[in-house]
Amino acid sequence: MDEKFVPIEDIAEHFAVSVSTVRAWIRQDLIPALKIGGVYRFKISDVERTLRELNGGDLPVEEKDGSIRVKVDPHQLALDFSPEDDV
Repeated sequence: MDEKFVPIEDIAEHFAVSVSTVRAWIRQDLIPALKIGGVYRFKISDVERTLRELNGGDLPVEEKDGSIRVKVDPHQLALDFSPEDDV
């Protein structure tokens, strides 16, 4: 079965970062995103793979509520954004 595209809020929750951080990743072209009608959609596996590559192949994981989640430190990605910025 094909993986479904998810909204930006799901990406932020999955990687334990804010929606603003995900928007900064998009602006800096760090993660793959599909824009449809002004709304971004993502495949979690594609974003995870990209973040893993940016982090030297290693992403820490944690188990929460019976599921495994990848933890990303947004500061390790050398982001350059202002919280007021919007995508």
